[in-house]
Amino acid sequence: MQLRTFSTIDILQPQFTGFLQTVAPGFMPLEQQAALFVEIAPGIAINSITDIALKKTQAIPGMQIVERAFGLLELHHFDQGQVREAGRVILDHLGLREQDRLKPRIVSREIITGLEGYQSQLINRMRHGNMITENEALYILEVQPAGYAAIATNEAEKASPINVLEFISFGAFGRVWLGGSEANIHEAARAAERCLGEITGKTTDG
Repeated sequence: MQLRTFSTIDILQPQFTGFLQTVAPGFMPLEQQAALFVEIAPGIAINSITDIALKKTQAIPGMQIVERAFGLLELHHFDQGQVREAGRVILDHLGLREQDRLKPRIVSREIITGLEGYQSQLINRMRHGNMITENEALYILEVQPAGYAAIATNEAEKASPINVLEFISFGAFGRVWLGGSEANIHEAARAAERCLGEITGKTTDG
């Protein structure tokens, strides 16, 4: 069993929460709740992890994504203690420690300034969050493992008044798209990358 992502979000930010509410197949999170993202391999084992967390805590499941290779679980609650306890029982169930998670690796990052109008249309058609307009700046981040895209997005919004366009926190790679003024985007990018750099764990392969 590989613990790919294990990250606790202390306070869910408004746009981040709204985005999750558009894509969560389970019970929707609310602003100011705490959340836990756990990603494992192989993916099918996420079912037993969800089972043990729900039986032993009051944490609420927002997402359970089961893929062949990876599985992702998101849990949330207003009581941070319930979220952290869910993390503890999951680790106990796996026989692992938090330090056994993989350390996030930034695969690529890019800031595009003065976005052209046709490109903003392309992005707006695929996003689940807010929109981006012509001449704004666009930040794109790709991270491995994928589950860390969530905390990177939340910390970016916490640090700077940007628009959350889209993030994908499951699969082979996690991806984040943020829009806003050039200054705000640079500030958000620094916050997201600093957050990822502070997460300890085992070195990713590949």
